[in-house]
Amino acid sequence: MAADDTAADEIRGTARGTAPVPLSVLDLVTVGAGSTAGDALRTSADLARLAEARGYHRYWVAEHHSMPGVASSSPAVILAHLAAHTDRIRLGSGGVMLPNHAPLVIAEQFGTLEAMAPGRIDLGLGRAPGTDGATAAALRRTDRLNEGADDFPQQLAELVRFLDDDFPDGHPYRRIHAVPGPVQGTSPGGVQSPHRPPVWLLGSSGFSARLAGLLGLPFAFAHHFSAQNTLPALDLYREAFRPSEVLDAPYALIGVSALAADDEKEARRQVLAAALNMVRLRSGRPGLVPTPEEAEAYPFTPMEREFVDSWNANVVHGTPDEVRAGLDELQKRTGADELMLTANAHSGEVRLRSYELIADSYGLPAPA
Repeated sequence: MAADDTAADEIRGTARGTAPVPLSVLDLVTVGAGSTAGDALRTSADLARLAEARGYHRYWVAEHHSMPGVASSSPAVILAHLAAHTDRIRLGSGGVMLPNHAPLVIAEQFGTLEAMAPGRIDLGLGRAPGTDGATAAALRRTDRLNEGADDFPQQLAELVRFLDDDFPDGHPYRRIHAVPGPVQGTSPGGVQSPHRPPVWLLGSSGFSARLAGLLGLPFAFAHHFSAQNTLPALDLYREAFRPSEVLDAPYALIGVSALAADDEKEARRQVLAAALNMVRLRSGRPGLVPTPEEAEAYPFTPMEREFVDSWNANVVHGTPDEVRAGLDELQKRTGADELMLTANAHSGEVRLRSYELIADSYGLPAPA
């Protein structure tokens, strides 16, 4: 099956400067202690503009719920906000958790985004809830959570049908249309483009890797919190891959925690604060991202210290040269076609500075 060149071009990025592959941004819209969600969203707009100016390829927002330190519960709303503040960079979800939503609702939301920013929208989909079980039950109005994950391939197929407006005759949804969408172009006087956002599958294990391969879709792996599964999942994706109308060869990006600072000590201070935030989240005490000073004064237990050391071993951090070397090594080891960087830190200024330093270290385009 031959891939559509336009669809493939939207997926495959171009490496800039001396970067081995395209570099992109994953934004969790983190909220630090002493800041508001409004502050975090303003930082996201600043960061999207910076990413566009410096030649990052795409900018994704992840869906999370019931986490005080993460203000990205509504990716579609945030993406509309970012579309109004940018002109060229690709924007997308990394991802929308499909079992949390009716496929028609997602098709409508991303059809709307496509109308706002034509040719710039990606639809990344995950099958996890993006939260704890109780919150997932509240989102889905059911306690049968495994049912949603098990039905993921069927939900995905339904969503794609809504996006393409091509349910077959006799299907109960044949006369239902996602609007904005292709139906407007086939209506009398319609001039709507049939284009729709490319679909990506996201994962932290093998299920979505294999499914993405079988469907010939691009795949994004959450290396930033599931590093032990990265190589097996990428191998599975590549082995299962079948050429499609979307891609004639596999295309995989990995999410990477990366934070650069002007000196190594400052980078260590910042990632310690982010690690303390994860300690609290994993122990059922989610909160705002603490300051580095709070993290330095925190009395870590031996078990917590072991977790922090393990967590930060997977964060590429340090001076710009150290971060560049770490990213180069990771890309070479995994063969990833794209690196999507997420900088978790207490302050927006630190995150912005990190992306600037990484762009400088690779010689990405200077801002106009």
